[in-house]
Amino acid sequence: MKSFEYGDGEIGHTEIFYAVASMVIAIGILNLPRDLAQATNYVDGVFSLIIAGLFAILFTWMIASLAAKYPKQSFYSYTASLISRPIAFVITLGLTIHFLLFVAYETRMIGVIAAHYIFDRTPIEVASFSFLMLIVYAVSGSHVGILRLNLMFLPIIVLIAITICLMNLAYFDTENLSPFFTTDLKGYWKGVQESYFSFSGYEILLFYIVLMNRPKKAPKFAALGMIIPVLLYATFYVITIGVFSYDTTQTMVFPTIELAKEVEVPGGFFERLESVFFIIWIMAIFNTAAMAYDVSLLAARSIFKKVKKKTLIFIFSPIIFLAAMFPQNLNEIRTMATYISYSSLFVVVFIPIVLLVIAKLRGIKGSE
Repeated sequence: MKSFEYGDGEIGHTEIFYAVASMVIAIGILNLPRDLAQATNYVDGVFSLIIAGLFAILFTWMIASLAAKYPKQSFYSYTASLISRPIAFVITLGLTIHFLLFVAYETRMIGVIAAHYIFDRTPIEVASFSFLMLIVYAVSGSHVGILRLNLMFLPIIVLIAITICLMNLAYFDTENLSPFFTTDLKGYWKGVQESYFSFSGYEILLFYIVLMNRPKKAPKFAALGMIIPVLLYATFYVITIGVFSYDTTQTMVFPTIELAKEVEVPGGFFERLESVFFIIWIMAIFNTAAMAYDVSLLAARSIFKKVKKKTLIFIFSPIIFLAAMFPQNLNEIRTMATYISYSSLFVVVFIPIVLLVIAKLRGIKGSE
């Protein structure tokens, strides 16, 4: 008897498409316009962003191609077959820590943004802890269930984001975009770096493609999924510069939320639209953090096969919360984000290239 379409433990190319886009669209979009404005002049940052986006699409395709060569095999399993079990163990353990820190950063930033815009009298620790408990509840279920939440949440998130951009067109001044091409090569390169770090997270493909029923389609749809955040980030950057100007954007903490504050809803139905925007954006951050935590569990269980999932959750959750609360101020939080970004760069560039080269030398052509 054939199971119904969403009643089994497998995913298709649609879930991978949504997973990549949902994983990337998170905290990064809130402060990327500021970081780009500090690195480049006027609207020149959009060119750096597009270049970084092309690199992200390329590496997304590369990671998906690597995982697709080993259908139904975990990352640890096929890495061990290529470069030995001890090295595979160390790499997989490192990835587990990488994703746990990813969750810690998202958890802390939720507390910071909530305290800044909504719950100004609520301690950051309380907001962050509440969010972490929500994530713990999510990862206690099935892996496929988390991935399919993206199919419901992502269209809402993208719709709200587009609405914010369209409603700001009334305040858009094209003179704020010029002059063009005044940034030197060093500035463009720094802009590429800042942009690329905001596209991190798609390394989840190393662990989720094992759940696909047709992994051969993974590279194409993973790369297409990355196009969504590239276009969305570019649109937000141009709108932000056009509305606030280049000089003002580089002084804002979270320009994207400030963009939402500029919107005036006819009839005064919403007096503080940024609160509504933030509540909707929690869905995006929830998707990202839940998948990162879930992947850390997948990685850990592949090397500690005898340890139960709930046991790992009880071990990991306090570690995540302590790591989230460790930075003492916003500068230290940004330093934490920088380390995570460089870790992600190593994961998505060096490891896949090495493994793909070894697989090529061994004549592994991929799944049929």
